[in-house]
Amino acid sequence: MKGTGRLYDALPEHRFEYSFEGTTLREFLEAFLADYDVAQFLLAETPEDAVAPGWAPAPDPEDLPDDFSGNPEGDRTRAYARIVVNGRFNEHLDGFDTELLNGDRVALMYPFMYCC
Repeated sequence: MKGTGRLYDALPEHRFEYSFEGTTLREFLEAFLADYDVAQFLLAETPEDAVAPGWAPAPDPEDLPDDFSGNPEGDRTRAYARIVVNGRFNEHLDGFDTELLNGDRVALMYPFMYCC
């Protein structure tokens, strides 16, 4: 388990082993967030929490090369927060239903934001 950005300071260590009962990323998150109070850095409670406001108008979906779908509602991370399993973003795997094996590496990332 590794935490970066704001999670670096919110967790007792930025890199440590974590064991839980279960086999999926969802079960990992349920156990981990019950043990460590960091859900506010990771999980989107509303659809608006999952996206960052943009300055440019959104393109027509028919003009995009892919559907760019994210995790389903209820399984979304906050804007800029990422969950990575063995170096791959969870939404490119099976979302929160990604199967975890013993020894898999999970990284929880919520970067610091700086402006002007």
